[in-house]
Amino acid sequence: MKANIHQLSANSSKTTAVVGAGVAGLAAAVRLAAAGHSVTVFESSGTFGGKMQQFELPGGYRFDAGPSLFTLPALADDVFRAAGRRPENYLRYERLDPITEYFFADGTRLTAWADEAKFAAEVAGKLNTSAADVTQFLARSGAAYAATEGTFLRKSLHKASTYFSRETLRAVAALPGLGLGGTMHARHAKAFGADPRLVQLFDRYATYNGSDPYQAPATLSLIPHLEHGLGAYYPVGGIYAIAQGLHRLAEELGVTFRFEEPVREILVANGRVTGLRTERGPYDFGRVVSNMDIVPTYRHLLPHEPAPERTLAQPRSSSALIFYWGIAAEFPELDLHNIFFSADYKAEFDAIFQQKTVADDVTVYVNVTSKKTPTDAPPGNENWFVMVNVPHDQGQDWPALAQRTRAAVLRRLHRALGRDVAPFIRAERQWTPPGIAADTSSFGGALYGSSSNNALAAFLRHPNFSGRVRGLYFCGGSVHPGGGIPLCLLSANIVADLIGAEL
Repeated sequence: MKANIHQLSANSSKTTAVVGAGVAGLAAAVRLAAAGHSVTVFESSGTFGGKMQQFELPGGYRFDAGPSLFTLPALADDVFRAAGRRPENYLRYERLDPITEYFFADGTRLTAWADEAKFAAEVAGKLNTSAADVTQFLARSGAAYAATEGTFLRKSLHKASTYFSRETLRAVAALPGLGLGGTMHARHAKAFGADPRLVQLFDRYATYNGSDPYQAPATLSLIPHLEHGLGAYYPVGGIYAIAQGLHRLAEELGVTFRFEEPVREILVANGRVTGLRTERGPYDFGRVVSNMDIVPTYRHLLPHEPAPERTLAQPRSSSALIFYWGIAAEFPELDLHNIFFSADYKAEFDAIFQQKTVADDVTVYVNVTSKKTPTDAPPGNENWFVMVNVPHDQGQDWPALAQRTRAAVLRRLHRALGRDVAPFIRAERQWTPPGIAADTSSFGGALYGSSSNNALAAFLRHPNFSGRVRGLYFCGGSVHPGGGIPLCLLSANIVADLIGAEL
């Protein structure tokens, strides 16, 4: 049978299977279908979206289950344009202003405005930092992004051709002058050492890829530019609208979706993909794109192929402990995005990455989409997505940690808001790292695959293609260029380009 499958795939160069209907899998399916491929997406769950799900709690509270921040919307628009469609017919969004409300442990409140000058003035008025220091830092962050994103985010780092382009040479030449040596925290302490609160504010951007600012390289200090330079956005209807738009377009392009049909094995013969197997039997495909986490892809779907053990052994990113609360009250001091900082950030990250536990005092993120979509909660109510950064699952006692962390979260919110939130909780659901792992096939529940806690992390991520098996490709948050909506979309673009070059 394997010989027959191999023969069929060789004659069917544009038949492609995508494993997993997460945002990267959806984007890859759209791009490949638009390029003339016959695409089938296999998804173990009953619907699309991966971590990008939505659900309701009793009482009429709607939630986006996973991602909550939307930056670089042009990357989503590019997927629709690649299929010759008008993006606004599938996805609409608005630019946020303000971006985030910050609540520091000492009682200071700070609003992050979309306009950089206004944000700098806000900082100068409330913290011990000049507006010029803020604008200069953000300008350098923007320069670092402009110098590096074309090479390090949009191209494969594992193809020699990437390193012989003029663009790459310019990027490498620009790095020494951008002050990006050392760690993120050291970079921020040098820029804002007069006020540890502002250092903490910029250190938090390490959490955007599940890393530790006290270890992560200073190159990640370009992340603030995504919000303050390019803008943060909210899709009309919530984050799930992104997955809905991509799925709708994929179906229009003829992509076949096979839900509740988990892939059991990717079939390989003579060093080339020949198809895949589910419980319903084998399927012939000329190539396979795995949107599944890279660790279970090798451990479960490629049992007969050598695994890249060094890559799979890279330290994992942080995970999340999320409380979804239906709140029978309104809090006008909150906006869509809200951060309540702990008093000791170093202790918090040490707990996550060194002690593999959750600190007693935690930073709390609260996302309230009913501020933008009032129908997400009943009148006079709000829907709170409450998240704490935690280690990925390594066998910790998560029921006990969740109970203890819930109490710590309520204490932090009570101190900052001056109101006890607990009596207003009318509906609740929790999502722990083991639950994230079980629901999304993310190894250990790590949200971003491997962490970025060393300078070579970007190069140690798994490439978007297999060096051993022809016709095997990878997209999603556990491979290059990383996790989060924008990088997942970029990974799909890289895969489509690689397949196009192969053909």
